[in-house]
Amino acid sequence: MEIEQHPLTPFLPENARLLMLGSFPPQRKRWCMEFYYPNWGNDMWRMMGLLFFADRNHFADNERKQFRKEAIVGFLREVGIALFDTASAVRRLQDNASDKYLEVVQPTDVPALLLRLPQCKAIVTTGEKATDTLCRMFSMASPKVGDFTEFVADGRAMRLYRMPSSSRAYPLALEKKAAAYRVMFQDLEMI
Repeated sequence: MEIEQHPLTPFLPENARLLMLGSFPPQRKRWCMEFYYPNWGNDMWRMMGLLFFADRNHFADNERKQFRKEAIVGFLREVGIALFDTASAVRRLQDNASDKYLEVVQPTDVPALLLRLPQCKAIVTTGEKATDTLCRMFSMASPKVGDFTEFVADGRAMRLYRMPSSSRAYPLALEKKAAAYRVMFQDLEMI
């Protein structure tokens, strides 16, 4: 089976206080933009629009069925959110975007990412595969969905938040997913 290398470079604004980690991007045929959470059917950018701008379509170009990458990048830089994934290389065990069928061949060196983010105080994982991969890396127990656990990375006190997946395959309404993320952003004094 073919090994896929991560197609994007880490997005690491120097003011980032939060590192958001998914598992791995979907296949390119599912992308509507060249950035993180690129699948039009994924609700990440709708959640962010709802939470920060009270408009689920703030980052969406509904006519073209794509997200507005430049607006997303500007927003992330302004609020201090970094993005990458917990896997740098994977095998897809089935021809789909499901994390369930991803085999992590090479986990991301998250401690190295954190060294590049001196203001980062928290990591959020956006699904079960990402959470499990990160917890193995730091030898810690997984928090419940919507909760956090504290840990130490390179002498720095950190929090790991486990949030619901933004995939529409995760059976929870957008507003309920956003409510879980809202608690995290309020904890971190980002909204």
